[in-house]
Amino acid sequence: MINPSAYGWIDKFFIEQQPADQPVLTNEESFYLQTRATGFIFGHIVSFNTIPAIPIANRLPEEISKIGMLNTLYQMYCLTKQDTNETNFIKEAVAFYNLLTPKGFNPLQKMLPTSSDSSKLEKIIHDRVQTNEDLFSKNFSHVITNALLFVDVLAFKKHLEKGSLPDKYFNRIEAIVTSVVSLSLKSKTGISVHDDLLQKLFESSVRYNKFSDKGIVTIDDLDLSYLSNDLEKFYLIDLAGISLWSDEKVENEERYFLFKLGEKLNIPETFIKGSIDFINDFIVKYKNEIPYFNNSNPVKNFYDHTTESVQILIRRNKNRLVKELSESKELMQLLAKSTRRELDKEEKKKIKTQLLDICKTVPSLTIFLLPGGSLLLPILIKFIPQLLPSSFNENEDRE
Repeated sequence: MINPSAYGWIDKFFIEQQPADQPVLTNEESFYLQTRATGFIFGHIVSFNTIPAIPIANRLPEEISKIGMLNTLYQMYCLTKQDTNETNFIKEAVAFYNLLTPKGFNPLQKMLPTSSDSSKLEKIIHDRVQTNEDLFSKNFSHVITNALLFVDVLAFKKHLEKGSLPDKYFNRIEAIVTSVVSLSLKSKTGISVHDDLLQKLFESSVRYNKFSDKGIVTIDDLDLSYLSNDLEKFYLIDLAGISLWSDEKVENEERYFLFKLGEKLNIPETFIKGSIDFINDFIVKYKNEIPYFNNSNPVKNFYDHTTESVQILIRRNKNRLVKELSESKELMQLLAKSTRRELDKEEKKKIKTQLLDICKTVPSLTIFLLPGGSLLLPILIKFIPQLLPSSFNENEDRE
């Protein structure tokens, strides 16, 4: 299993996937439609466009974003260069990101001169999938995904075609995206409960601009002359479409907005219709999983998200945890007692101390070693009995 939380995951991706043996796309629209089907365009990835398929289950949201980012950049490289060599791709990707110097991001400061290109790209992707929110805000927010990762893919295309990057490309594309999304939200016939969260999603994703309409009142006020290829235009149509969606439909007035935008972008009506249908089907199918369509108490959201992450880490490390636990007699005895009665304060303290020692030996559980990580230990303890052999759980004894 590819583990994007550990060093060496990019090399393992290419070893397991062997993508160089796969046919290369030659059509940009086909590339875009396949990418959109994964959810990458909307900042909510539901699958990976890979052969063989890479499972989504038992992965943290950040890990899913990393795999999606790597695969989409690689497929853009294959499409543009008609080359499947992963070594060439990785060198091009690192060279591309070395051209960027956004505020608070300088990959050269974070890399040792002797590190491999793939390890450099791992560090870069780790930074790029992050939003601009601080850690505390992310923990208590529904919106933890960088929704504008596809802008990186569009910029990478420019770099591959020209060997350089147009001046302030990111700034201009971001400004156009935020203007279109803002205008879309203002054009809705009714206010949806998810509109505030959707706006927060984009506010937390922009790196170079403030989320603002900048005085834009109608589509005619939009300056879209900077856009130079269909992929950029397709992207705008879909982002406008997901902004306009509410209550399992897009009203006639909102359809008119999309068709008017498509006309200004010189995009065929068939694509607009396909975009409306796809977005409706996608949201209806995945609405319960998409953060910005679910509004709940932020503290509850933090607890639910943390609990889910802990469960994933425990399942992933189940065998190693059981082995480590079996080598600690006192801890095993205390855990056995926890299945029959409530432990006292001193016993719980011993469990926490020894579990922290165990976490040091399991890399994926380093979350518990971070400042404040001990607060998550009660959640870990809650699920520990499910990992123990059945002899420690009397409820499993049927004889």
